[in-house]
Amino acid sequence: MYQDVLIPTDGSDGTRQSIDHGMAIAQQFGATIHALSVVPEGPLGTLQSDTAIAAADRAVERVEREATRKGVEVVTAVEQGVPHEEVLEYADEHDVDMIVMGTQGRTGLDRVLVGSVTERVVRMADAPVVTVRLTENVRIDDADEATRIAREALAEEDGSLDPAEITVLEDPHRTSASWIVPLETATDTVHVHVDAVSGEARTAKRPE
Repeated sequence: MYQDVLIPTDGSDGTRQSIDHGMAIAQQFGATIHALSVVPEGPLGTLQSDTAIAAADRAVERVEREATRKGVEVVTAVEQGVPHEEVLEYADEHDVDMIVMGTQGRTGLDRVLVGSVTERVVRMADAPVVTVRLTENVRIDDADEATRIAREALAEEDGSLDPAEITVLEDPHRTSASWIVPLETATDTVHVHVDAVSGEARTAKRPE
């Protein structure tokens, strides 16, 4: 039924769950994932910068790694322009069957921008648009799942590590809505924080 699923992403919390949802759809129907990130350009001029381009590259690369891990065919693209216009143009040019987008970021400017772009795409797209609302409910409530996410995040950050080769130093523990996972590689000891709501992971501590 679906052969090409477009997932616009900027790497923010607001797109994390839409990536998971789009990936599940692609797995079910044997579809190709199209990961698209747009470096914004608006009426006040370009917002392009080396930092913004690098962030867009990382956003689509993350989707590519996840798709590859799950055996899903994936295509990535980074464009520059007005975000909703670029999403619509990409969908038309690549005969996309479905667009999967988050409805909002969690806080501040991210909340405004993600929702604004999605609203325009919903109104103007020819292809069906599936919107995924970010929930504030704790999603990662299992220590083993937090450990898996932390290992994969550390492996992604390093680029040369195999998640299976990363040792868990002690049981993960949760503080508020965040898991703290102590990990060890052959050369380093790292604490990774995993957001229990979004599933986002970041290296929080790298002791000497």
